[in-house]
Amino acid sequence: MCELSSLSRAVFYRHWLASEPKRADTAVRDQVQQVALAHRFYGYRRVAQELKHRGIDVNAKRVLRLMRSDNLLCLRGRRYIPMTTDARHTWRNWPNLARGLVTQTINELWVADITYVRLREQFVYVAVVLGAHSRRVIGWSLATHLGANLAIVALKMALEDRTPQPGMIHHSDRGVQYACSDYLTLLAEHAIRPSMSRPGNPYDNAKAESFMKTLKQEQVAGNQWRDLDQLRTGLERFFEVTYNRERLHSSLGYQTPAAFELACAASSVSAGWTGARSASPQSPLPELLSKGAESCP
Repeated sequence: MCELSSLSRAVFYRHWLASEPKRADTAVRDQVQQVALAHRFYGYRRVAQELKHRGIDVNAKRVLRLMRSDNLLCLRGRRYIPMTTDARHTWRNWPNLARGLVTQTINELWVADITYVRLREQFVYVAVVLGAHSRRVIGWSLATHLGANLAIVALKMALEDRTPQPGMIHHSDRGVQYACSDYLTLLAEHAIRPSMSRPGNPYDNAKAESFMKTLKQEQVAGNQWRDLDQLRTGLERFFEVTYNRERLHSSLGYQTPAAFELACAASSVSAGWTGARSASPQSPLPELLSKGAESCP
């Protein structure tokens, strides 16, 4: 073509360098903008992984360059954290069984935590139960109080969704909601072993704490809900759709929790995660009601 046009190859490549890379950047920039606007809290690494899921093989550094040039910075906010953990109680504090545990199956370890959400005129509280292996939200509840029923409702939702094998570990902080008899009796009925973090050490429940940070940054920040019903609708969509089925998780190889569980089931790595519950599980809490008050707060 250069000979027919009486042009040198150097002229051709100079023209190509002046036009083709810009066209390629324009196509990638369009996809980057779509992902960044759809997921306001995605950083450049997660945006690059989402593009790869869409069939666009692009380097993360190139995505960073395009996001910087378009000022597509992910949002970050400072958090105000009130006290949601009341460990000043007479109930037993259980040993930490989750420390150093590397999970191999879906229902090997559940983690639970409680946080707050600010409405226009009040604070409300959210309790969440996660499957630690896949980071999937399997139970949650919303209430205007910090009573034990807040955590119990979330646990019951998780038990309705899953059938854990006897001996599974449930890890939480030392809050009275998780240490009281009503909650521990429910664990004992399903042969689930309780586990609690060390005093003042949030790193022992890092997976739950990390999820709460994601919840605050990607759902709570920048939103103002009118009332409890409006918040409940928003949280239900975030938990069941956005987080479980759409959001890429870096610790899962940039898969969604739902896709990760399907991959685990397909490869039979966690073949027993859908197994039946034991008909007569032995309670791990024989001394459950021997200490503290008769009922939960």
